[in-house]
Amino acid sequence: MRPLRELDRASCRDLVGVVFDIDDTLTDHGLLTDHAYAALCDLGRDGLTLVAVTGRPLGWCDLLARLWPVAVAVGENGGGWVAKVGKNVHEGYWDDEERRREQRAVLASLTDEALSTFPGLCLASDQRHRRVDVAFDIGEDVQLPATEIARLCALIASRGARSLVSSVHAHAFFGDHDKPRGAARALQTVFGRDMAAEKQRWLFLGDSGNDAAAFASFPLSVGVANVREHLARLPVPPAFVAEAGRGAGFAEIAAHVLAARGT
Repeated sequence: MRPLRELDRASCRDLVGVVFDIDDTLTDHGLLTDHAYAALCDLGRDGLTLVAVTGRPLGWCDLLARLWPVAVAVGENGGGWVAKVGKNVHEGYWDDEERRREQRAVLASLTDEALSTFPGLCLASDQRHRRVDVAFDIGEDVQLPATEIARLCALIASRGARSLVSSVHAHAFFGDHDKPRGAARALQTVFGRDMAAEKQRWLFLGDSGNDAAAFASFPLSVGVANVREHLARLPVPPAFVAEAGRGAGFAEIAAHVLAARGT
């Protein structure tokens, strides 16, 4: 990983948008600070298209798309998205309703098995707002040891599901979506934009294991400083890294980009 200062001016000036994770990238241990949100607004005011991509529920994305300065909010690690265009709200999913219904049935059985197998394991407090995946709390309200997280992911895989681990949750889900694929499909579906054709002009910001696909997909990517805590789960690390962590790191990255763009 190269220091953020080496992200050159030409690349920043050529940007058309920023795709960003939320937990411990924009926020600090669940808190959205004033300087981080101000940095997000500054990026939007500069004309950059903003796309939030998170492991958080699609129910949350309804609120994010309506109130935040983002073009689209992609939730549940690419499983769906919400966008507001004018007065109209657009909602989409990676898989169709019939397939999602079949997935929910299997995930319900998997959830019961996991909760009975691991003493102390509990669902994420935001589970009731989810529409596609199941999230187990591993670092938000409770702390699950790394060995137990590995065993949980092995159980999920043994039942034919996929798993992703963020700084706060372990996710179980079906489908071949991920954060970059979900963001690309949302932009194509709602706005008719081909992210793949302009991938070099997008910047991704993230911090943990469920950002791995995005770090590998986006040529321009920056990790906030706490990404160093998760490098073991990142086959491809971000190209650049900020000096500060979490929301302060987000603000640092935004300031660097905007200064390079002459804003």
